[in-house]
Amino acid sequence: MSRLEHLKSITTRPSFAKALGVNPSFLTRCLYIIRPENQYHQFEIKKKSGGKRIIKAPSVDLKSLQKKLSDLLLDCIDEINASKFPKSQLASPKMRNKKDLDYAAKVLKIKIPGAESKQPSLSHGFVRDRSIITNAMMHLGKKNVLNIDLENFFDSFSFGRVCAFFMTNRNFNLNKKIATVIAQIACYERKLPQGSPCSPVITNLITHSLDIRLAVIAKKYKCTYSRYADDITFSTNKSTFPYQIMNQYADAYIPGKELIWEIERAGFSINDKKTRIQYKDSRQDVTGLIVNKKPNTKKEYWRTARAKCNSLFKKGKFTSIKDNVETDGNINELEGQLNFIDQVDHYNRMRQKAPFIPEYTIKNHGKNTKLLLSAREKTFSHFLFYRLFYGNDKPTILCEGKTDNVYLKSAISELQANYPSLATIKDKKYKLLLRFVEYSKRTRFLLELFGGADYLRGFIDNFEKNTKQFEAPKPQHPVIIFLDNDEGPQQIVNLLQSKSFHNKISLFPDGLDPKKDIRKATFLHITLNLYVIFTPLNSSGKETDIEYFFDRKTRLMKHSNGKCFNTVRKRNSRTDLSKDAFATHIVKAQKKRINFKKFKSLLDPITKVIEHYKTLK
Repeated sequence: MSRLEHLKSITTRPSFAKALGVNPSFLTRCLYIIRPENQYHQFEIKKKSGGKRIIKAPSVDLKSLQKKLSDLLLDCIDEINASKFPKSQLASPKMRNKKDLDYAAKVLKIKIPGAESKQPSLSHGFVRDRSIITNAMMHLGKKNVLNIDLENFFDSFSFGRVCAFFMTNRNFNLNKKIATVIAQIACYERKLPQGSPCSPVITNLITHSLDIRLAVIAKKYKCTYSRYADDITFSTNKSTFPYQIMNQYADAYIPGKELIWEIERAGFSINDKKTRIQYKDSRQDVTGLIVNKKPNTKKEYWRTARAKCNSLFKKGKFTSIKDNVETDGNINELEGQLNFIDQVDHYNRMRQKAPFIPEYTIKNHGKNTKLLLSAREKTFSHFLFYRLFYGNDKPTILCEGKTDNVYLKSAISELQANYPSLATIKDKKYKLLLRFVEYSKRTRFLLELFGGADYLRGFIDNFEKNTKQFEAPKPQHPVIIFLDNDEGPQQIVNLLQSKSFHNKISLFPDGLDPKKDIRKATFLHITLNLYVIFTPLNSSGKETDIEYFFDRKTRLMKHSNGKCFNTVRKRNSRTDLSKDAFATHIVKAQKKRINFKKFKSLLDPITKVIEHYKTLK
């Protein structure tokens, strides 16, 4: 049974709790004991256009419940769309380009030929596989672009309106009791609050009928329509914007009768102050992106971010202007700005014919991709290297793969009392004091870093060269490459034994020979703040990998499929549980049951590296 059909069949709160994936007692406690009205805190954020937006954020427990509801409703929306457009690009995997192996195939082709494969893209805000980029794409290269803002958007969705929708909408037709529970989870002060994870999803469901009616009006007058939350956009290639939708008279805009009727009929009103028509010979923007020729960020947005980066690389700090006052810059905000710019640039790369996607090609494997970076991508690459490895605010760990991250994090969590320099508990909250680098296709493209000995060898070889681009104060924390002590990283051993390295690296404890004893060292100091740790050799002096340090009981714990990771001697990687499954479903999921005693021999060297680097600073 689909999630939607299951939801429609539910008539009791306990059954609804199970559909959400939560314990019925948790639902009862959140809604009827603590109650939602006691689980919000309020704060203000400044709007780009001036003024302030009031955000009402839920508590951790209520937010988790709202997130579960949001996921359930998004799944229902996917099922509804799949039933209405069974051959669409999103519903049918056959319509997707398998070579891309990325979101591009789902997102780029918003307007695709063939009615059978086309799925309408009316709402782009808080919708799976849609974004402000896809919203902007709908209006690319048009002669005239109209922007309309709906006034007090979220306040327009009352408790009764939410409840009534889920009872009466033909796609849902939910039991009254269940519709009421949904409204209780979603609403605060009898309306949908900004700050709740499920508010945008519910607004999209209720506003969908308005989207359809406005799209009909748009088609009638040869326009394109889309909506992102409360931002509505019409665009056209006609030389003048159709007055039946919006007429400009002097400095005032007069909306057409049909437009006003449909918007007011849906319970909304137009914010006249934000209405504007943008012409082709001026800069046209849709939800913050320029759409004259290609979706792009504003030039001043990029210039400001670049200037902040230049200051960061030279001084280790930068400033921002807020309310005409210069303040210390926030590196998290800067990373968000650069990441947003990169998303747009990456999107435009994917649109090229043929798509320029070297980070996905099998032959390239992310090697020498720095030769392909644009100026903006180079700046982002430098920033990521600075943030992760030069200006890192805590010791940074690079492992060969994602499973190693899981093992070490789980071990630190369970052995925290023995390793206060690696993790702490403050006010009953656990906090990891290390940063584990998570590899992705973008780190491979921008940093030529993707885990595995081959990539890590290149990282070590180029580390000094990459740090020379920074004049900022020296790093405050070490960067630690954590490796298995088997044949896998032999090329790294060869590099460290080469003439360019063996004379400058230091092995600990003292007295070890850099030419012979690299694998025997507790840790190696390579250069600057860069270190290498190999898993200790076993008692017989033989090779080990990180999985070697799990005891027999843990390795024999069975997955739901009946498989186990198996003992060191009997393990067969072809038939036994995979590393991914072992890490996710055994180690991480059941870490309370696991004895991590042997992992002390892996964590001790990390603490020694941290102490050693303190002496160098």
